[in-house]
Amino acid sequence: MSGNSQSTPRVAAIVGPYLSGKTSLMESLLFVAGALPRKGSVKEGNTVGDASMEAKARQMSVEASLAACTFQGEAWTLIDCPGSVEFSQEAAHALMVADIAVVVCDPDPGRALMVAPTLKFLDDHKVPHAVFINKMEAPGSAGKLKDVLNALQVVSERPLVLVEVPIREGDQITGYVDLISEHAYRYEAGKDADLVQLPDSVLPEEQEARQLLLEKLADFDDHLMEELLSDMVPPQEEVSEDLAKDVREDLLVPVYFGSADKDTGVRRLFQALCDEAPRVDATAARLGIPEGKDSLVQVFKTVHAQHVGKLSISRVWRGEVADGSSLAGNRVSGINKLFGAQQIKQQKATVGEVIALGRMDEVHTAEGLTPTAKVELTWPEPLQPMLALSLHTTKSGDDVKLSLALQRLCEEDASLKVEQNAETQERILWGQGEVHLKCALDRLKSRFGLDVSHHPPMVPYRETFTKAAKVHGRHKHQTGGHGQFGDVWLEVKPRQRGEGFQFEEKIVGGVVPKNFFGAVEHGVVDWMKRGPLGFPVVDIYVALVDGSYHTVDSSDMAFKTAARIGMNEAAPVCHPVLLEPICEVHIAVPSEFTPKAQRLVTGRRGGQVLGFDARPGWNGWDIVSAYIPQAEMSDVVVELRSLTMGVGSFTWAFHHLQELVGRDADKVVEARKQTKAPA
Repeated sequence: MSGNSQSTPRVAAIVGPYLSGKTSLMESLLFVAGALPRKGSVKEGNTVGDASMEAKARQMSVEASLAACTFQGEAWTLIDCPGSVEFSQEAAHALMVADIAVVVCDPDPGRALMVAPTLKFLDDHKVPHAVFINKMEAPGSAGKLKDVLNALQVVSERPLVLVEVPIREGDQITGYVDLISEHAYRYEAGKDADLVQLPDSVLPEEQEARQLLLEKLADFDDHLMEELLSDMVPPQEEVSEDLAKDVREDLLVPVYFGSADKDTGVRRLFQALCDEAPRVDATAARLGIPEGKDSLVQVFKTVHAQHVGKLSISRVWRGEVADGSSLAGNRVSGINKLFGAQQIKQQKATVGEVIALGRMDEVHTAEGLTPTAKVELTWPEPLQPMLALSLHTTKSGDDVKLSLALQRLCEEDASLKVEQNAETQERILWGQGEVHLKCALDRLKSRFGLDVSHHPPMVPYRETFTKAAKVHGRHKHQTGGHGQFGDVWLEVKPRQRGEGFQFEEKIVGGVVPKNFFGAVEHGVVDWMKRGPLGFPVVDIYVALVDGSYHTVDSSDMAFKTAARIGMNEAAPVCHPVLLEPICEVHIAVPSEFTPKAQRLVTGRRGGQVLGFDARPGWNGWDIVSAYIPQAEMSDVVVELRSLTMGVGSFTWAFHHLQELVGRDADKVVEARKQTKAPA
């Protein structure tokens, strides 16, 4: 990395679906910028982007990776974002601080749908972006270019425009024609494309594509529209300025093509980023960053690095930050520019830069920091978890260590969530899918030295009564001193589902003194924590209707025990039944996959489709609403993504309890008897 920019540094986030070649593209961009003497490869595990052990093991990005470089005198930070939907929270955070995004896709029209969630996020947040169709070295790719463009347009709210057309030799692309300058270039391995004469064979396609480009630009420029209507040829400078303006204002999306592996089209892309990406002040205005004289930085990623400690990766929105200065009451202990896993120390950072601030222990992701205070800034909500694992340490004494490690992982990744279930005594880790959770387990081992066992968490079943009864509970125990005596008659009835527990006293004549009413209720509530089937009891009515007491031997404890005895008597005659939790699920899919989503629901025990409607704000998408038993939810996310090319998603929430009978109920009760976990 050499050379200094005379303008403010900019940030480009590289996004797109899994296997589109984002990491290879960042490697190629760094190489053509002179920041790398030699390119690495994903297969060999030596790229700048995939530096972590988890990424190398899977040959895929599992977190956002950053690298600073300079291209043609312009300072840049490139952010390689994970393509898997299970790590989309990382991509969202990177996009929030980026000046521009490069959406990478491959030249298969059938896979264009996989770009839809990314384009929707960019459109919703008005992030300027360009599309780079990668892997164009594949035979036959040139002929698919228009089909890919049309397929991408279907899933983009913004108009897409080709700004170059390919020069072909057979089924191979050997160069391109720039539609702005109308110059033709031939690819040359390892260097800039050579300027060549525009081939006659390409001229009709070039003229048609350029006219389409001009017409798209004219939609946002009345002067250009007048020139076109007058059959005037607009100057190259005007076309170039119009394109840059429209991209910066997120009015349209330029489309480029090439090969990250072969470095073809990459220099052209980088030049376009320099020409078209907004500056930091425009990005700050788009995000609503408040103006002011004081320095302002925003943390967009937190990392707990081995041997280094906590790093708060931030972008400087205003002013500058010096090593040793204070931000929101925290002393800055080290400023580093990032280049993959490498950290380059510097004494200060200026506006636009992306830096890692050392040991800001009281600072968290999304927070804006001035020298004196924290500032609340706009930030996307954490994704709702979709899959869970119950974790247990394999070594005694590691529980506290595991709690601390999980806290740090959740601080790094907002789409992870830890739940301590008081009922089942389980520590549950929630995530976005199988790979997401397995990656978290790998980090527990590699970073924190923790071996954990895991299994699906227990389902929070309940039980209730279906019949009424009047029962007697009597506790009498004589010792050498004061004895224990409590005597109660209880009326027990089932209640409607969801009405909860109700206790009343109907004592007449003072046969049980008022000061023992509370003890009786506490005894019933304590008994309800674990019913005859092994689960908490809900939705019952209990009334204290009669009883007796002893002036010396009666006590709160005695009446509490008597109440428990009475409930034990009630259990077999009130016919307990098992209740299972039912979730209300809303599944979001492209309309073409709606029937598959419905079959996914009905293929599960107890799954019930409630209907489907158009997804608000999403053209050509539906929301399928359904009820699914929580016990059947464990692999919904896996199957849904398999059915929908990875783009389907869902939200869920507990809705109601429903009776479970027959063999399914017997299996649950038997499994409960086998476990030692207390209720």
